[in-house]
Amino acid sequence: MGRWISGFIVPESYELYGTEARIDQEGNRIVATNNCLWLTNLDHGKRHQPLPLMTMADNIKFSSHKDVKGKEYEKYDNYNAIEIPYTDAIPSDYDGVMGVPITFLDKYSPEQFEIVGMAEDNGRGYSGGVIINPKGNPHATLPNGKHMYKRLFIKHKKI
Repeated sequence: MGRWISGFIVPESYELYGTEARIDQEGNRIVATNNCLWLTNLDHGKRHQPLPLMTMADNIKFSSHKDVKGKEYEKYDNYNAIEIPYTDAIPSDYDGVMGVPITFLDKYSPEQFEIVGMAEDNGRGYSGGVIINPKGNPHATLPNGKHMYKRLFIKHKKI
């Protein structure tokens, strides 16, 4: 199966192109993607479960991720936010803006977090005022020059 675990059957008239299009063993014309993130705005119980989080100090001390454990959280060069490489590394005690991967969305609890904006990659974003130099590089960039994949900017809600 591998990378063909999701897809959509399309009609005969649909042109198949790219590496994600194929015809399966039954003759179905399939268009698939490698990264299917299913999102909904339907209300459900899991959406309201708060994410269990450690403090920033505990994340640095006990994280299972080698790029978090024993290291300080980095601040972006061009956004007024800190980089959070994994959802389970979100510190419970940080009051500022945090840049998280888009995979955060399936763990998002609206009672726990506010989505402030997102990185303005390719001019297609809305940082919510977090960007430092709007005419500069739109990718969330760390001090070592590393460009991060798309980032959402979030803050803890005051409870």
